[in-house]
Amino acid sequence: MKLSLNRIRTAAVASSLLFAAAVAPQAHAAGDDTLSGIHAGDVLVRLRAISIVPNVDTTGTLSALNVGVNNATVPELDLTYMIRDYLGVELILGTSRHQLTSSVGGLGGVNVLPPTLLLQYHFNHAGRVRPYVGAGLNYTLFYNNGLHVGSQPVSISNHSFGPALQAGVDVQVTKSFFVNADIKKIWMHTDASLNGQPLGRVSIDPVVVGLGVGMRF
Repeated sequence: MKLSLNRIRTAAVASSLLFAAAVAPQAHAAGDDTLSGIHAGDVLVRLRAISIVPNVDTTGTLSALNVGVNNATVPELDLTYMIRDYLGVELILGTSRHQLTSSVGGLGGVNVLPPTLLLQYHFNHAGRVRPYVGAGLNYTLFYNNGLHVGSQPVSISNHSFGPALQAGVDVQVTKSFFVNADIKKIWMHTDASLNGQPLGRVSIDPVVVGLGVGMRF
């Protein structure tokens, strides 16, 4: 049931983004002239509430233990600089803590800090409804590691690099203020060991669904 709800939520947001893309030309045609869209040199600042839904894959002993990673809901801040009217560079900032489960019980938690840099293409940049897509690179720092098996601490690799994909839409409300919906797929992983012996790799690879507000400067 939990997986079904996650899929329903992700599908609903994706459907909203597709609908926004379809209505964007009509919204632009009927738009208010005071809502002047976005242009080269603009800075967009967004604050979102995001739901992080891991798609976990494991190897080695971790696979045999049926290791899982829980969901998390946290705030996210992102900054976009428009280098062209239709092209922007976005830096996404946020952190979350995740608990790991297994067939032998809870394994503790670890914090995840995944700054992500994306190159975005903005459709209908001069309009009120502005869908966008993005692709880029994610760096993940794993920190405050509290993972363990029984009383034995589990060591993990602290750094991960991977690709990231994004789709979203901004809807202008006033000349400077807009609302935002966004969905991302991020690839990240860490390798675990116990007393120097490798346990395998955890690939978290979450889908990140966000809703929020933004300001244009």
